[in-house]
Amino acid sequence: MKVLVVGATGGSGRAVVAELLERGHAVTAFSRHASGLATETRGDVRTIDGDATDPDAIVDAVPGHDAVVVTLGISENPARVRLLGPAHTAADVRSRGIGNVVAAMQRSGVTRLVVQSTYGVGETASRLALVDRIFFAVLIKQQAADHAAQERIVRASGLDWTIVQPVHLTDSPASEDEFVSAAGEVKSRKVSRNTVGRVVADAATESSYAGRSIAVSALR
Repeated sequence: MKVLVVGATGGSGRAVVAELLERGHAVTAFSRHASGLATETRGDVRTIDGDATDPDAIVDAVPGHDAVVVTLGISENPARVRLLGPAHTAADVRSRGIGNVVAAMQRSGVTRLVVQSTYGVGETASRLALVDRIFFAVLIKQQAADHAAQERIVRASGLDWTIVQPVHLTDSPASEDEFVSAAGEVKSRKVSRNTVGRVVADAATESSYAGRSIAVSALR
């Protein structure tokens, strides 16, 4: 398959790109600094330097792919972002970016969309532990709201979508056994980006999770 990964140079995006390439898929990596990936990865990868909040850049990138994966986010200290706003990324990068992606997919006829969100948004909000509710309210309230806006756009898109909601992400190099639930259940409070990358790659290349939001956690 030919898969476009939007947000390809963040931690989650890199994990998805690596997993797709490992499986032999052709990947187009899209981000503001995607060209750096060309020297870091092996396999059939093409890079596009572009901003997801630029609709023209997304319109040019989407055609010709079988699926689009979106892993947009703000890779800055959440406390700093809460107090001062992000220094290098639009505060609403998720919702603006997905709006552009959805419009481009509708225009070009590409239908398979997989979006990484976060556990605790939308239907899983009521399942958060107390410590996580405090974390959301104090540190990432605005980012959580942007996640929620992103999910609403995805659900209303009319596309063949899947939303992936991982619990707290870690940078562990190891991949754990994953627990995936369409009912919002989790087995642990943490999961590695590599593990989530595997689940996202499954969702992009198979139809098992079409039209569903899935929670992802480490099995133990």
